[in-house]
Amino acid sequence: MLVQADDAGRETPPWWRHLYVQVLVAIACGAVIGHFWPDVGASLKPLGDAFIKLVKMIIAPVIFLTLVTGIAGIRNLGEVGRVALKAFVYFLFFSTLALIIGLIVANTVQPGASLNIDPATLDAGQVSSYASKAHEVTLTGFLMNIIPTSLLSPLVGDNILQVLLVSILSGVALVLIGEPGKPVLAMLDRIGAVVFRIVGLLMRLAPIGAFGAIAFTVGNYGVESLANLAELVGLFYLTAILFVTVVLGTVARLAGFSILKLIRYLRAELLLVLGTSSSEAALPALIEKMEDAGCAKAVVGLVIPTGYSFNLDGTNIYMTLAALFIAQATGVDLSLGEQIALLAVAMLSSKGAAGVTGAGFITLAATLSIVPSVPVAGMALILGIDRFMSECRSLTNFTGNAVATIVVAKWEGQLDHERLTAALDGKTATELSEQEA
Repeated sequence: MLVQADDAGRETPPWWRHLYVQVLVAIACGAVIGHFWPDVGASLKPLGDAFIKLVKMIIAPVIFLTLVTGIAGIRNLGEVGRVALKAFVYFLFFSTLALIIGLIVANTVQPGASLNIDPATLDAGQVSSYASKAHEVTLTGFLMNIIPTSLLSPLVGDNILQVLLVSILSGVALVLIGEPGKPVLAMLDRIGAVVFRIVGLLMRLAPIGAFGAIAFTVGNYGVESLANLAELVGLFYLTAILFVTVVLGTVARLAGFSILKLIRYLRAELLLVLGTSSSEAALPALIEKMEDAGCAKAVVGLVIPTGYSFNLDGTNIYMTLAALFIAQATGVDLSLGEQIALLAVAMLSSKGAAGVTGAGFITLAATLSIVPSVPVAGMALILGIDRFMSECRSLTNFTGNAVATIVVAKWEGQLDHERLTAALDGKTATELSEQEA
């Protein structure tokens, strides 16, 4: 087997064995096949779907084991509550900031102002399924949906919020029973080692999943489908990039690390998110990477799963930007009061659709259905490009949750700065252990 050696004489795998390289090559190959042989590309959709299903299969056990062992390891329920409170304060502030940025950009650039589309000419049937799901997104329904039908059902389902509830209750129970709970905690630690080894095995299939997902997207929708609405797509990507580099970059600098180094550290996971258009595909790997980067296990277990439901920066930028684009395109002039109402509704609907498949488009439908001056049928204008925008939503959400984890860990004094610096500088866990020894 070919190996390379670094300056210290340690053997390192060749470049082509790195996961991020394999995923990048797979994305490029998938795009080529989808463009030149669209029928073949569209037929490869099961590869991407199968990989995402495999990862979702392991998400509930990963969250449960990480959170239960993390809470039980703290042995201080007050500390658990403090971490959760700080996380939600962070989520609320930056989620609201993302919504405001979307409003400001849409009002400044006005990407839909020149379209002059009559709402009566739009096909509302295309978005009827999303609108119907949006009506199910209510505060009562959201709260009731957190409660599972049994203690074990969340572990075989895909509702993150239910997994969180059962995990927190189990972790708290282990703390309260004290000494008798130690054998259970030891067993969960051993099971966790097995589960994360499974995660490692599944990640080897990431290039195949990314290849199939990209081939389908390009083959089914075509790159040319972006032409008519390229300004909106480009504006959304530019806004998201500025949010990550400027807003999250400033937060990272204040917390003592570089956002660019963090992105480099998470490059394989970000490419996987790009290829599959799903931030969930990289959730287990993100948990492992954040622990390797020096964030305490309990903080990681609390912040990342809750962030996937409540810290959706990319989705929030998308919602206000898309809502104002539809209003501008259909000639609806929203007053400042209506835009503030739109922002308030978007804040609630983005939380209420947590765990719902296609949450970005569904929360947009929920928001527009409560603000009647903007026609819900206008969503048909962006239905064809939503798939391309979902990739940017997922990338921004993923990066935002990584930053949130480090910041909350720092606030709690549960961040190992040396491990973080070493990880972001590209040192492996083995190298760091040797350095500490």
